[in-house]
Amino acid sequence: MLCARKRLYRDLNRSRMAELQLALDLMQLNRSIIIAKEAVEGGADWIEVGTPLIKSEGAEAVRALRREFPGRKIVADTKTMDVGGFEVEIMAKAGADIVTVLGLSDDSTIEEAVMAGRKYGAEVMVDMINVPDKLVRAKQAAALGVGYICLHMGIDTQMKGEAPPVDILKAIVAEVPVPVAVAGGITAANAGDYVAAGASIVIVGGAIIKTGDIRKSASDVKAAMSGVKVDSSLAKKYTEDDLFAAFSKVSTCNISDAYHKQGVVFGLLPQSLKHGQRMVGRALTVQTTNGDWAKPIEAIDRVKEGDIIVVDVGGAPVAVWGELASCSAMVMGAHGVVIDGAIRDIDDIREMGFPAFSRTVAPCAGEPKGYGGIGIEITIGGQRVRTGDWIIGDESGLIVVPKEHAVEVANRAIDVHEREDRTREEIRRGSTLSKVNELAKWEPVKRFRILRASEASSYIPHR
Repeated sequence: MLCARKRLYRDLNRSRMAELQLALDLMQLNRSIIIAKEAVEGGADWIEVGTPLIKSEGAEAVRALRREFPGRKIVADTKTMDVGGFEVEIMAKAGADIVTVLGLSDDSTIEEAVMAGRKYGAEVMVDMINVPDKLVRAKQAAALGVGYICLHMGIDTQMKGEAPPVDILKAIVAEVPVPVAVAGGITAANAGDYVAAGASIVIVGGAIIKTGDIRKSASDVKAAMSGVKVDSSLAKKYTEDDLFAAFSKVSTCNISDAYHKQGVVFGLLPQSLKHGQRMVGRALTVQTTNGDWAKPIEAIDRVKEGDIIVVDVGGAPVAVWGELASCSAMVMGAHGVVIDGAIRDIDDIREMGFPAFSRTVAPCAGEPKGYGGIGIEITIGGQRVRTGDWIIGDESGLIVVPKEHAVEVANRAIDVHEREDRTREEIRRGSTLSKVNELAKWEPVKRFRILRASEASSYIPHR
């Protein structure tokens, strides 16, 4: 049975509209203020000074946003783990109405934060990120006097394609007598589902701050929270079943940035791509020797829809693939061919629209001798490739993504791609790429003082 307090809170919660909290998870304060103004115009209710912003700009970010938005709740997302009282004092004095403390922290940390909040006029929100038993911990936090519980799926978890925690949200709302916020991967497409499940505060970051039109994005989320169905693929998180669609949306440059330059195949060039064409699929690996086209052609018989035949010839100069092989592979459903060696008949292959990458082009082919193998681990352009790994190619180059990392890499590449939309919009408004990213400010601080010329001439290094 719910106690009277829980029933009262539940009934009040159902009778009022949920709040939209804008998460400013950015490095730059000036950009954050502009985005926040536009988001408020679009319907955002609360302003969150995101953890990255607090780390980059400190309490000054809280002060600045308090000055800009005197009538809005300001949330300082400090994710405090220790010295809760001290950090709440700092943020409250800077102007925060709510300060976040991690549910993983000790009870004493939460208690100190709550007492400091009462002293300085701020409430505490406990963030349940990575807490094993969220329901139990939420009850404990409520008993310690916190003002809010935040059910949070972290960005790194989202990138792995894990399902949103709607069921646990319902359980916490039913059992805990304080407002519940929800954060992580929320978009205009699913915000209404969280409100229907009982969330009092819906926290949205990327689905608003990454867009060119901040006002519209905030308005769409707010409409979705009121029950309007909004169709949006922005900030969508992809699963194993969606990988072809996900990788088809991004460039190899996006993937390289997201994957920290890993997986890039050097020395193999797009030989037949038309402008704007991309090659996406799973690898079917082949190993052979100079001019021996037997195994590459036999591999065609094993092709599944969407496969890319990847051939390791060790960079040898005699062709092992041509127009007839491409025609046969296309009929079987192959999405392309990659050859660390030579290919021929490029004009015909380009005409049929079949994506082909190779190290070189040569008119001569060898003889089918049958050396090598199919489905074995190979190396092309310095990258290990196994059957089932993802191959993505476009006019900028070629990348291999290991199958076990594919979901996370795809989602991170989508995030890179979407964030560029906001940068592009700010440049169109008159800024520059350097100014948007505040490059001069964020150049690494030199660890050693640079000597003047007069000093350098008399400098004797220690030995």
